Amino acid sequence: MTTSPEFWSIAVYIVAVLGLCTVMLGLSALLGGRSGARARNEPFESGVVSASPENLRLSAKFYLVAVFFVIFDVEALFLYAWAVSVRESGWVGFVEAAVFIFILLASLVYLARIGALDWAPASRKKRQALQVHPKNQGGASV
Repeated sequence: MTTSPEFWSIAVYIVAVLGLCTVMLGLSALLGGRSGARARNEPFESGVVSASPENLRLSAKFYLVAVFFVIFDVEALFLYAWAVSVRESGWVGFVEAAVFIFILLASLVYLARIGALDWAPASRKKRQALQVHPKNQGGASV
């Protein structure tokens, strides 16, 4: 049973990473400060203790924004990788990128049609619809 040099380099790397993690955690446990401050175990953001309750309910639209951002950010990542290798990929790569962009464009149109991109509250939408409607403009209808 022979072992290849690649195996030993990976084994040494894993041992070094685990050793470094152990040393860092051990030093922080030994040298870290210990304070019994009142707000030590409370969540905070930017150094300020939060004044809002922890179980704050957020609208699902905030999560949709995050998901849309991730989807279209990954699109940009793939298109950047394609742009770097556009000469090597040739026309086949161009067609694949075009199909990819078309699928994402179709998904964006679908999201717009089902109303997933409408962020205005329903009452504001109703007011805007009433203002635009010709019967409510006070003039004579044609």
